Formats: sequence, C-alpha cells, structure tokens
Amino acid sequence: MPATSVQTVPPRPASKTQAPTHKVARFRAPFSLRCGAILIDYVLLAAIIAFSTLISRALGGGARSAGSSTETFGLLLAIFFAALDLGVLPGLTGLTVGKWATGLRILRADGRDIGIGRAFLRHFVGYPLSFVLLGLGFVVAAFSQRGRGLHDLIADTIVVRDGPAMAVRVASVKATN
Repeated sequence: MPATSVQTVPPRPASKTQAPTHKVARFRAPFSLRCGAILIDYVLLAAIIAFSTLISRALGGGARSAGSSTETFGLLLAIFFAALDLGVLPGLTGLTVGKWATGLRILRADGRDIGIGRAFLRHFVGYPLSFVLLGLGFVVAAFSQRGRGLHDLIADTIVVRDGPAMAVRVASVKATN
C-alpha cells in the first residue's frame, strides 16, 4: 500500500486589518407577536378545559361519576397538552403551537436549540415568576434591547423571527498587536 504524505502549511502572519466578515443574525421577535403566540397557546389550553367541562355537565356534572371523571380527564388532558406544548415541543423544535402560528422561534441566547430542560425552566418557572410580578416580567421584553423578558433571562433564551438567518456584513476590525 503506498504511503501518503501530509503537507502542513505554515500559518499566515496576522495582518493589521481583517477583511470584512459576515455574521449570521436573526431579528428579534416583536412584542405584539410574542403576545399573540402566548395567547394562542393559552386559548388552546382553555378550550380543552372548557370542552371537557361542557361534556361533564352534559353527563350530569358532579352528581354522576361519569361527569366528574370526564372533568378530571379534561384537566389531565390540559396538563398533558401544557407539558407537551410548553415544554417538550419547544425543547425539541424551538416552537410552541402559538410560536409556530406567529412565525417565531425560541433559541438559546447564543443561537443554539434550547433543549427540554431549559424549555421547562422557561415556561414553568419563568412564566409564573413573571405573573407573580404582576406581568412586569413580560413587559420587560417590550423595552429591553434584545427583547428578552424575565423568563428569557432566567432560561438564557431569546425569541426570534423564524426563517432563514440573514447574513449581516460586519465592518473590518483592526487587530491589536
């Protein structure tokens, strides 16, 4: 078997200026779209509970075991859907149903996927804290430079417009020697 040779190339000396480079950037999500996304998610949860309540009342409410078990099933279904929509889906895809419908995506602050643990932290710790502060944790997203609310700061996430990232030209930077 013939031997292969590997040639190494000496590194080029550092120049005084670097050529303009391109960075990948995504645009932050507008506050109104973020509000629309969470509204869609919560309307779906409320619809599940309302539908199960209607069915349980039609079956006799709390007077019959069929009515109360239907209401319990509806609540369990809503909890399952909340865990799936607000925890698992964003952890795997960066999307909730509401974020998908509004064209938004949740990412880590450095641009990577958030993962299931961080998604649960964001939605089931960060959101309640934002609610406890009378909604101020959400309002922060409207006024912060990167559009991050308290729940985003807690989980180190950012919400951006979904779609292909755009290349942004970065001005040349002088190297210090």
